[in-house]
Amino acid sequence: MNRKAAFFAPPHSPCVIFFRPPKNVSRQAGFTLIEVLVALIVTGVVLLAGMRALGVVTQASDALGPRLAAQWSADNVQAGLRLDGVWPDVGDSSFDCSQGAYRFICHQHVSSTPNPAFRRVDVQVTTDQDSQVLAQTVNLVTNTAGFVL
Repeated sequence: MNRKAAFFAPPHSPCVIFFRPPKNVSRQAGFTLIEVLVALIVTGVVLLAGMRALGVVTQASDALGPRLAAQWSADNVQAGLRLDGVWPDVGDSSFDCSQGAYRFICHQHVSSTPNPAFRRVDVQVTTDQDSQVLAQTVNLVTNTAGFVL
């Protein structure tokens, strides 16, 4: 008979044999099935959150090109007003302000201010398919022709 394990049959049932672990052997170290399943679930949740974050970053980077080009268009309109030195008329106007492969429409709104030497110029840039605003700038234009500063 093996010295580390003893087989015995209880007296009331002689045909059933039970295994009794030895008394001097310590319990083996390891992970239970529950611990392994919990670790797999935690790993899965972390990977799922990482994939979702990666998807958000990818979508944001896809929208970056058109928004940057739209901002350039709005800045170009404002810089053109400053460089031309023209006193803009109060009112609204829309015109094409495309940048490279991106087709944009610029909407310019000129309004008066409490100081007659200034006019406020708002420029919004939208795509030509829909009215989604991609960029917006606000600037004050001075009337240097009528005033000595």
